Amino acid sequence: MAEDSKVHFAFKPIIRGMVISESADLFPIGKVYCVGRNYSDHAKEMESKLDQDQPFFFSKPAQAVTQSNSIPFPTQTENLHHEVELVVFLKSGCSDISPSEASQHIFGYAVGVDLTKRDLQTAAKKNGKPWDLSKGFDNSAPISKIQKNEGVLLSKGVISLKVNGQEKQSSNLLHMAWKVDELISWLSKFITLKAGDIIFTGTPSGVSTLNLNDKIEAEIENVGTLSFDLI
Repeated sequence: MAEDSKVHFAFKPIIRGMVISESADLFPIGKVYCVGRNYSDHAKEMESKLDQDQPFFFSKPAQAVTQSNSIPFPTQTENLHHEVELVVFLKSGCSDISPSEASQHIFGYAVGVDLTKRDLQTAAKKNGKPWDLSKGFDNSAPISKIQKNEGVLLSKGVISLKVNGQEKQSSNLLHMAWKVDELISWLSKFITLKAGDIIFTGTPSGVSTLNLNDKIEAEIENVGTLSFDLI
């Protein structure tokens, strides 16, 4: 292609930008990865086991990520669950890196909730089918403002979630089976990670059913808070 040629897209590319705390800049969301069964107590309540040899991942589309404080109650489910999680944001690309190299690619963190249509997920598991429709629907990944914390590996801190003021989930990042650096390293061995990619790092036990008009409040020590209503 000649240098003076211009690229014309058939339609405008969609770029989703999320608010960074104390910054006028937006964080452009790339790929969204989620690790499953990263806390032993949650694996147990889901009647599963931790994957000791390697972490287990699934993905959500970028349109799942939202910072709205009012989220429409999703359709096609009768059993919506909350899963509070630490979310990691990457500032640079990497491929096949070691855990010791992971921190240099970290932009920051946020509090996230992996909303899950548990009835659809259970049916998918039973029939050996993918979880996509139970995890990847619109607004299924609400996050707080992003806390810029470049190059820092978070390994401890209280993580909790309340529904209508009642505590449902409470644990510590110390209990993650696979730590932040290990998750980044493992993913990078299978796919080239890019600036803008984010990783949901798993949830502790205490997940429960959500209903219309519920108020969800989540918090992670040294990261921030997240609050939204289901309308």
